[in-house]
Amino acid sequence: MPKPESLLCPSPAGLYCPPGDFHIDPTRPVKRAVITHGHSDHARAGHGTVVATPETLAIMASRYGEAFAGSTTALNYGETISRDGVDVTFVPAGHILGSAQAVIRAKGMTLVVSGDYKRRRDPTCAPFEPVKCDVFVSEATFGLPVYCFADDKDEIARLLKSVAQFPERTHLVGAYALGKAQRVILLLREAGYDKTIYVHGAIENLNTLYTRFGINLGPIAPATTDKKKDFAGAIVIAPPSDIGDRWARRFADPLPVFASGWMRVRARARQRGVELPLVISDHADWNELTTTIKDVSPGELWITHGNEDALLRWSALNGQKARALSLVGYDEDEGEA
Repeated sequence: MPKPESLLCPSPAGLYCPPGDFHIDPTRPVKRAVITHGHSDHARAGHGTVVATPETLAIMASRYGEAFAGSTTALNYGETISRDGVDVTFVPAGHILGSAQAVIRAKGMTLVVSGDYKRRRDPTCAPFEPVKCDVFVSEATFGLPVYCFADDKDEIARLLKSVAQFPERTHLVGAYALGKAQRVILLLREAGYDKTIYVHGAIENLNTLYTRFGINLGPIAPATTDKKKDFAGAIVIAPPSDIGDRWARRFADPLPVFASGWMRVRARARQRGVELPLVISDHADWNELTTTIKDVSPGELWITHGNEDALLRWSALNGQKARALSLVGYDEDEGEA
């Protein structure tokens, strides 16, 4: 049996598969790239060839233009592509629309690069599928025991309760434009909110893309008007950087809301001036991370980025062989997480 490092290893551009001569989520332009999902810290333009799910390719084209790579290959969940004796199969990661884990099989070994993932239900994407493997490559964005998240429905209920209590105010929800915004919208719909939801211009194109892939977001309208009273009692969704910016002044007594796993720490909410923090994340929390490791029961756990130390300690206490890769370029900002 070969050493795992002969099949997958860190390189200046990110994770590299020497026998297949391709990178996974490279941080700089490379000849061949396998992309797990469309967030910009994983999906960059300028590669020679890109293999990704159809949804991720569409996201990259929307963000970077149709000529974002020399050529592209769409790989659906469950499909396999082979190169020089290395098989790559995509299975769902549960992170955002089109997100995938790259399952690499070669020389009798199975290595799974999970990208970013979560285990809880998300109405905008396919759920995470655990794959037994020799090596599991995991993020650790919320790799600390303090990050144990409440049920998403309870967080949305808090938002709707505030809307009912303050009908004269505009609830301005900061949510990352790709993935988080659409998820919050659908969670609101599932909670029975059928009114028009207003969105920042940065979110409109991505909403259109989600609709193209069969995600019905309900009545949506752009948040553009000169009359503050038009938004009294309304829910407006915008990128997190805009909820405390000049852009927010157009709304009626705006109440800043922020949907992020980082809101589990109240000091972060106070620092950003958030009145209503919603702990809604598109990443695995501590319990999901440890549960996933148990589910896939890997021979080795490799941690790419995040809070590695606590997860390494947990692994040692639980007899799990683990190491940190300390890859550069994948740290999540507060909005995306």
